[in-house]
Amino acid sequence: MTADTMGDDLVARLGARLFRDPPDSAAPPVAGDHALGNPLPDISPVRDAAVLVPLIRRATDERTAESGVRYSMLLTRRAAGLRQHPAQIAFPGGKIDPGDASPLAAALREADEEIGLPASLVRPLGYLDGYLSATGYAIVPVVGLVDARFSPRPNPGEVDDVFEVPLDFLMNVNHHERHAREWHGTLRHYYAMPWGDRYIWGATAGIIRNLYERLYAP
Repeated sequence: MTADTMGDDLVARLGARLFRDPPDSAAPPVAGDHALGNPLPDISPVRDAAVLVPLIRRATDERTAESGVRYSMLLTRRAAGLRQHPAQIAFPGGKIDPGDASPLAAALREADEEIGLPASLVRPLGYLDGYLSATGYAIVPVVGLVDARFSPRPNPGEVDDVFEVPLDFLMNVNHHERHAREWHGTLRHYYAMPWGDRYIWGATAGIIRNLYERLYAP
C-alpha cells in the first residue's frame, strides 16, 4: 500500500502512527544521520528548532480511470544568499524563539514568515521523532495537512522556491538513496532522494525517511 493508494485513509493512518505530543528535546533523539553510523555532533548547547512537514491532499481528475485522492509534500529551496544551508531543500521552519508557545507554534510561525502559509490553513496531524541534525539542531517535525487552496508567497530573503513532490515518490523506499560526502574532515553518510533537478538530502531527507518508517514499518 502506498501513499496514493491509501487515499483518505492516509490521514487516519497518520493519526494512529504519529506522536500526539512533541518529543522531549532533552531526551536522546531517535532520528538523525547518526543512525547511519555517523558520530553524534559535538555541539553544545544543542539548539531547539521546529519544522512543518506539509502534506497537501488533492483530488485527481474525476473524468479519468484514476480518479481519487493524491497527496504531495510541500518543500522549499532556501535562498542562495542565506548564511546557513543556502540553496538547500528544506521544510518551512527554524529556531524555536522564546516567545513561541510550543514547537507547533514555532513551526506555524516560520511557515507563515517563509512561504505565507497562515496557521488557519494547516491541520496538525502529529509529530515525528525528534531529529538531531549534524549542525546541532534538535528538530521537532510537525506533520500537518495543508488546505489545497493555499497559494505560496515565498519570502525572497529566505526562500527561492516552493514546490510539491508526490508523496508516493517520497514514500517509495527504492528512492531512499544512501550518499556520503566529506564534512569537517569526516566522511558522513546521509539519505538523499533526488527528484528531477532537486536534490533532497540531509536532515530533510532524514525526516522524510522517518515519516516512511512511522507509516510503513511493521
